[in-house]
Amino acid sequence: MIKNIVKYLEESYLQFNEKLISGRHVTLVNIKPLIVNLPEIFKVQELGKSFENQNIYKIKIGSGRIKILCWSQMHGNESTGTNAMFDLFNFFINPLELKDLRDFILKNCTLIFIPILNPDGATAYTRLNAQNIDLNRDVLDLKAPESVLLRSVIDSFKPNYCFNLHDQRTIFSVGKENKPATLSFLAPSINIERDITDGRKETMKVIASMYKSLKELIPGQIGRYTDEFYPTATGDNFQKEGFNTILIEAGHYKNDYNRDITRKYNFIALLIGIKQIAENEDVDYKQYFDIPNNSKHYFDILYEQVLIKTKVYSFGVTYKEVLQKDKIVCIPISKKIDLDSNYNANKIVSEKLNFNDNDDFSNYLLRNEQFSL
Repeated sequence: MIKNIVKYLEESYLQFNEKLISGRHVTLVNIKPLIVNLPEIFKVQELGKSFENQNIYKIKIGSGRIKILCWSQMHGNESTGTNAMFDLFNFFINPLELKDLRDFILKNCTLIFIPILNPDGATAYTRLNAQNIDLNRDVLDLKAPESVLLRSVIDSFKPNYCFNLHDQRTIFSVGKENKPATLSFLAPSINIERDITDGRKETMKVIASMYKSLKELIPGQIGRYTDEFYPTATGDNFQKEGFNTILIEAGHYKNDYNRDITRKYNFIALLIGIKQIAENEDVDYKQYFDIPNNSKHYFDILYEQVLIKTKVYSFGVTYKEVLQKDKIVCIPISKKIDLDSNYNANKIVSEKLNFNDNDDFSNYLLRNEQFSL
């Protein structure tokens, strides 16, 4: 019997890691060979087509009474959850020393996965679908075929729990030290008042369990995403309808721009969350509020002393990710900041640099800080 499951998962992660997909630009072309070669314990079905006629798949495993739905890449350029999902599939195929846990989950739960809900956006590496619709704001209008397909699964499967997998930008930070928010969790609100309903309490219990398990692995790098109510958001509406929805936002880990390390913790969080649901472990939902709120105090690069003409400024640099010739190019975008605001960054440049004007500094960034993934 493994006493510390989370530590075991971290130490054994490479044996669960699906090595045929990696990086940030993950598309249907990348995952289709994996889907068609899944063993018989998975029931694979073509759910439907995207706006540009790409396949969207539904993958089912388990036979239990607790129904769990998990989808990824409703924003096409947010792929970490998809990578983690296939790592989870490998756990179900070969759980190593955790066979009892795997069997317990599959006996007590029926799980449906939708990897890459937005394959057109994934191909183009954009947030939106091919109609320029944000699927995460289309739950009421259902203008996108992808949204209609997700709705059809909700209506037919009627899940007890949902996992909505996203990526968040590097700017999100956690705590007084403003460490990068490697993972952030959210129990969505059902109204403007952010009432804590019984359903939200159940969602909070799952998140509290994930946080408790992971906080020792990435201390100070797990945040609580804002629970501001969005009337057209998918998670908010599913939560409102009684489908307890857990949002996982995969973020930055220092120097991990392909999010390979974040992917590992996303996989562990998913498995621990499913374990919590299957076991119905007694967790105080109020522990959810022990998770520190996210803030936006992290940059890709922090330039502390930039002399432009006769005045010294501080600049925070964030990367804009653009797909160019099948490569993601990280283009540095700078803004002046108040250094006294306790910012942190993936890289901090303390030496004083001299430039003639703002354009001169921008050109310097393009020459020296731009890179491709």
